[in-house]
Amino acid sequence: MIKLNPTYKQTLSNYNFIDLFAGIGGFRLAMESFGANCIFSSEIDKHAQTVYNLNYKELPEGDITKIDEKNIPKHDIICAGFPCQAFSISGKQLGFEDTRGTLFFDVARIAKEHRPKLLFLENVKNFATHKDGTTLQTVKSTLEELGYSVFYDVLNASNFGVPQSRQRIYILAFRNDLNVSDFNFPKTNGLKIKLNDILEKNEKIDLLNYKIVRNDITLNNKVIEKNVSGEYPQKPIRIGTISKGGQGERIYHPYGHAITLSAHGGGVAGKTGCYLVDGEYRRLTEKEVARVSGFPENFKFHASKSQTYKQFGNTVVVNVLQEILKKIIDDNILL
Repeated sequence: MIKLNPTYKQTLSNYNFIDLFAGIGGFRLAMESFGANCIFSSEIDKHAQTVYNLNYKELPEGDITKIDEKNIPKHDIICAGFPCQAFSISGKQLGFEDTRGTLFFDVARIAKEHRPKLLFLENVKNFATHKDGTTLQTVKSTLEELGYSVFYDVLNASNFGVPQSRQRIYILAFRNDLNVSDFNFPKTNGLKIKLNDILEKNEKIDLLNYKIVRNDITLNNKVIEKNVSGEYPQKPIRIGTISKGGQGERIYHPYGHAITLSAHGGGVAGKTGCYLVDGEYRRLTEKEVARVSGFPENFKFHASKSQTYKQFGNTVVVNVLQEILKKIIDDNILL
């Protein structure tokens, strides 16, 4: 997480938000860092619910499709990293009715009932081009039909002070009475960091839980070059291969960035990737996947390492959300 300048402290303290498809609370961390108040959360996965409760002392409601929107408290902001699904497009009109049967419909019906000032949404990068762009257009048209001005952009977490290459689409929908005619997403916060800067020391961890020992590892002996500014590239630097080099079988240098964390990636180093750290080939630890996602040092993990990897593969990067919120505040949109 970015430590906020005192100027931003409690800036959103008069705003209430709801946390949908909450996961382990990445949106909540970002919103609460500005003083906003979470008054409702929903998450269907029991393991994620457990971790959410551990960290925020609140057990999220379950399946959002079974929750009546009228039973959700009045709020100012909806936060939702909703799953990407194929929408049924009629071919004649894109809008509210075309979202039925998808999880985005639940976001839309809640917005229709409560008319919050802002919807803050996140999805995978490919959502922008899913079904030749018709999925994104359906979301945009639906929100416009409900009375919102919609803006979106694809941002990479590597540009926001965390050493993880993670490209995601961020969607903002401002209620029309806020009169937002344009919004330019931040492209970077100027902070540069290497994966090596956040790694735990091998001697400080139970290396056997993360170490990868194979006889089919090949290094490419690539020289890691700095750029003209004397800095290492702010991206993953591949230096080797395990077996045939498939998913989860690629080795990276710690002077670059981590690959995108994955909830379901396979291979010997699936979900985190493999890194050559102080002469050892290993996966990232739980603490490290939290750090490359912008989560605080005191964050509490699930008892299962596999569940923790899955949860961080699904989560949002807190730093990126914080920078978008700072831009909204600087533009005096919600104040």
